[in-house]
Amino acid sequence: MRGRERPWAMVGRRRPGPRQDAQEDGRALEVPDTFPRLLLHHAAVRGERAAIREKDYGIWQTWTWRQVLDEVRAIACGLAAEGFQRGERLAIIGENRPRLYWAMAAAQALGGIPVPLYQDAVAQEMGYVFRDAEIGFAVVEDQEQVDKLLEILPDCPFLKRICYDDPRGLRHYAQRQLQSLDALQARGRAFDQEHPDFFLREIARGRASDTAALFYTSGTTGNPKGVVLTHDNLISAARIGAEMEALTPEEEVLAYLPMAWIGQNMFSYAQAYVTGFCVSCPESAGTVLNDMREIGPTYYFAPPRVLEALLTQVTIRMADAGWLKRRMFDVFMEIARRVGGKLLGRRERVSLLDRLLYLAGDLLVYGPLRNVLGLSRIKVAYTAGEAIGEDLFQFYRAIGINLKQLYGSTETSVFVCVQPNGQVKPDTVGPPVKGVEVRLADNGEILVRSPGLFQGYYNNPEATAQAKDPEGWFHTGDAGYFDEDGHLKIIDRAKDVGRLADGTLFAPKYLENKLKFFPYIKEAVAFGHGRERVCAFINIDMEAVGNWAERRGLPYSGYTDLAAQPQVYDLVRKCVEKVNRDLSLDPKLAGSQIHRFLILHKELDPDDGEITRTRKVRRRFIAEKYAPLVEALYAGRQACYVETQVRFEDGRTGVLKATVRIADARTYSVDLARAAS
Repeated sequence: MRGRERPWAMVGRRRPGPRQDAQEDGRALEVPDTFPRLLLHHAAVRGERAAIREKDYGIWQTWTWRQVLDEVRAIACGLAAEGFQRGERLAIIGENRPRLYWAMAAAQALGGIPVPLYQDAVAQEMGYVFRDAEIGFAVVEDQEQVDKLLEILPDCPFLKRICYDDPRGLRHYAQRQLQSLDALQARGRAFDQEHPDFFLREIARGRASDTAALFYTSGTTGNPKGVVLTHDNLISAARIGAEMEALTPEEEVLAYLPMAWIGQNMFSYAQAYVTGFCVSCPESAGTVLNDMREIGPTYYFAPPRVLEALLTQVTIRMADAGWLKRRMFDVFMEIARRVGGKLLGRRERVSLLDRLLYLAGDLLVYGPLRNVLGLSRIKVAYTAGEAIGEDLFQFYRAIGINLKQLYGSTETSVFVCVQPNGQVKPDTVGPPVKGVEVRLADNGEILVRSPGLFQGYYNNPEATAQAKDPEGWFHTGDAGYFDEDGHLKIIDRAKDVGRLADGTLFAPKYLENKLKFFPYIKEAVAFGHGRERVCAFINIDMEAVGNWAERRGLPYSGYTDLAAQPQVYDLVRKCVEKVNRDLSLDPKLAGSQIHRFLILHKELDPDDGEITRTRKVRRRFIAEKYAPLVEALYAGRQACYVETQVRFEDGRTGVLKATVRIADARTYSVDLARAAS
């Protein structure tokens, strides 16, 4: 075994005061400090263990750590043979696929910088990133991504080579920039035979302070910015999270969220390389739930919208079930809500009777439900990105899933605050994790300093200076406060916290999140700063409301038709008024109840610029685009005709015409709300 552990140690660059993670025959082995060295380490000490899987045509294909090293080596040598130089940028575009992850590691092995992009971004969005980062090479998944890059190629003079994974549909493409990954790897293996020391020598040149990846922010308020993160940033944050949750090489993770999102990269790349666990790539977006059931992940991340979608499916299935099943579900879920969180937290005493009832519920309801959701083996699950509704959060914990909230961002390498086991609250994100400092500015803005903190924004010193002060504090732009237990509570974006005309506190994101907690509401946009009252746009959830309408025999021809139905307005009004009743009980927010609302005639879409690729609403853009609707809300009108330009999936544009209804919602005084509750 000693002979197999030496390769990574030989190429590792020793630094003053290295950390130690193993000891053999009295010799200390240095902890690998870059991702390529971590790959060499795992290939040496657990070479035959599964590193990554992919489901293809219904069959799981598995690669061991040693096989992954061979694949990465071939891609790296192929890139080198094509002229890829240290410091160059390599775009990675596509769904989660093993060879895209290997391309990322290959670029890092050569001292290059991978730049993952959202696979559903339109060509123009990609063009901005390619020009900003001066990207010379790209590894993409398939014909769809190739077509986008060929479209922007005339405006991207730095782009020299496009390598594709899936050759389907590309047989007759003759552009000189195109090359299959198979051909690239074949050339790389030939190059490797001619230069057998090249690969390890390049890895040896790497430093922990080298840029490991460039992640572009979602661009909520303008053009996206490239966040520069080093190997040390990402590896330090990954180790902090892994140590806190006691992650081991035995974990199983499903990589189903976009590779361009920092959270996916942290959980399916950085922590996989730090810990050595196996990552599985689903066959497609439509098979994720089935693939989850087959893999049974032990470590899981889902933004609230994914958890909401899963619960919506459960709600729909139970609504269609027989009376006996519905009754059993309702009875045992009531027990779960009362007992489940206490058992999971292990901090409160639970009577023997309640334990026995919960055990019966686990056999009849909770266990089968976890299995249906693919969550039967979960050791720890995270949610982040947006606030999660208390009912939704408690539902998952009630059925025995250790769901916790975390807080972080691209600039902080994800980990800032995490709820510790046994200290989970539905309305906070927990205390700062080990090694991370958090303080609040005078205006309530959250400031962060940590080992995972980014180096700056690529080619944007002005934005870097605005976000990161001379003392190294990152100004997150979020507003919040610490509760009595030292847990951080997020209110809203600091710049978005405003006041109504009478001085009442207005936190639009807080209101929007409360609306989205209902399964029938997919998106919401609240308005009110500087005005006398709050009004809102609503996007209904097509699946949930469509199922609701079908059960009631309500005909409709599509989203626009369904959204305009009076019965749907009544359904949404009940949700809005429930939010108002809750708000009336909060002295700070009682004055920001929603007086009027409308259901938009179309779904907010990233292709139309209305939301980001991570589904964050671009509130200012929406206010400008739909200015006539906003004014109609505040003018007291009952309807408003609107024509909206939309972009279709094939790139064509069109105009959607509709008359949008506007409805009033009941508001509550404190006394009325208490009586109603």
